[in-house]
Amino acid sequence: MRILDKPFSLSLAILLVTAAVAALVAARGVPVVVRTNLDNIPMKIAGYKGIKDSFSQNVYDELNADAHVYRHYTNDQGERVDLYIGYYGTAKGGRTGHNPYACLPGAGWAILERDEVTLKNERYPDGVRVNYILSRKGSSYEVVYHWYQSAEDKVLQSGIEQNIQRFVGCVFYNRNDGAFVRVSAPATQASIDKKRKSAKRFAGRILGVLPDYWPVEKEL
Repeated sequence: MRILDKPFSLSLAILLVTAAVAALVAARGVPVVVRTNLDNIPMKIAGYKGIKDSFSQNVYDELNADAHVYRHYTNDQGERVDLYIGYYGTAKGGRTGHNPYACLPGAGWAILERDEVTLKNERYPDGVRVNYILSRKGSSYEVVYHWYQSAEDKVLQSGIEQNIQRFVGCVFYNRNDGAFVRVSAPATQASIDKKRKSAKRFAGRILGVLPDYWPVEKEL
């Protein structure tokens, strides 16, 4: 019996601690977004000037985010890079159910390439991994860099990483908000390599800027 007592006691202790932590987490209020900040992201970035754009209301209803940024940035050579950020507060679970791997084919875009690439800047000198996609619809091409972001500066590639970050944020900080970030550029078959490089540089700059304009949540 003594051999069985120790594992049983340990299991019981773990169960009691888990129950206590769960009760404490459940007793806390859910924080709400009190300041989005994302609209203050600069309209001039890395030699590009931005203009605001918007989707139709049914798209916003489908995305169901707390805040959106949708802009077209153009440089002096007329090259365009598009930026979309959808932010989801803790009350909405910090993430979207949509992703380019489903949405692009649903909109008629074929995914030709998908990969992981490293973006670097002063904030992330060792680099962070994000997702890359090359897609095509008819004779039009689009290069896309996308990632999920949480806790201001945590860059996440996948839903699994998001779930881990959400658990840590919820238990220790009572916050698990997050954002989906997409940087894309239209291309022709001849300009794919050039657009891939320019969009990658721009995505690196967005990585450095976004934490400074992260939304504010408070428990009311």
